[in-house]
Amino acid sequence: MIKITYYIKVVDDIYINQPNQKMKTILIATDFSDGATHAANYGYLLAQQIKANVVLCNAVSVTAELPQAGLSVWPKDSYESLLQASIDDTDQLKSDLEIFSVISDFRPLISCINQEGTIQTVVETLITTQTIDLIIMGTHGSRGLNSFMLGNHTRGMIDEAQQPILFIPPAAKIKKVKKIAFAADFKYPKKDLVSFYSVLALARLLDAEVVLTHIYNEKHNSPEFNDWAKQSLIELRESSDYEAITYKFLQNEETDSGLNLLCEQENIGLLAMVHRQHNFFDALINGSKTQQMAEDISIPLLVLPVNN
Repeated sequence: MIKITYYIKVVDDIYINQPNQKMKTILIATDFSDGATHAANYGYLLAQQIKANVVLCNAVSVTAELPQAGLSVWPKDSYESLLQASIDDTDQLKSDLEIFSVISDFRPLISCINQEGTIQTVVETLITTQTIDLIIMGTHGSRGLNSFMLGNHTRGMIDEAQQPILFIPPAAKIKKVKKIAFAADFKYPKKDLVSFYSVLALARLLDAEVVLTHIYNEKHNSPEFNDWAKQSLIELRESSDYEAITYKFLQNEETDSGLNLLCEQENIGLLAMVHRQHNFFDALINGSKTQQMAEDISIPLLVLPVNN
């Protein structure tokens, strides 16, 4: 197997030599539900910490669809009045955020977007016209991420997203993130490495510890692969110009159980993983034994796009 240091050299000029990457704009999608407002509060304080500005987005639909984060369902015959209601609600949310408890001297600029369409189409339009570094959405109800996944528009946006998406469950505490866990499966080492540096850039802005983790199953992984993956975590930590990096190499029959255990034992404030076909997050979206984690997740989940 190729050493991880080979892949580090491939992306060195792109990421290692740009340690001060900034996030300038966070897009927060809202439907004004309690869960979405909670996510907006979380997102605003995150913007304060990383010194980014905020775009509040409400997608106004004139057709009846299943409610989902960032999507409001309005009757066709009252579109104009309902669009105005959307604008009023967004302005009110903006005012509420601006008086929300301050944790730094930086006050993010907040702009508001109200457009007709699904959340997927509206976000795609915004991304092509503005520089968006991170998308934040709340999950709905008590069933966490699984409830958020209602509706093909949201799944489609996740599949096509060019930016990281941060999901905020209702149970997530609004506080500074001190630890970020990055879960890697090492099936695509080069892509995992690029995603890791994306997480590392966020960790620098938050002054947070990064916990590199790999959950393995002895039935599915050969001893040689496990040794290689463990050594890769060590090399990745040692090669990164960031002191606050640790690694956890955990054995568990189920990936979701292993990640839940890690988050509990290590007091993880944010879990990051890559979304690609046939990996943990893909199974989480489409339903599998990992669905229980989606229902129970209580910390923010950062989903990195496959192209990263």
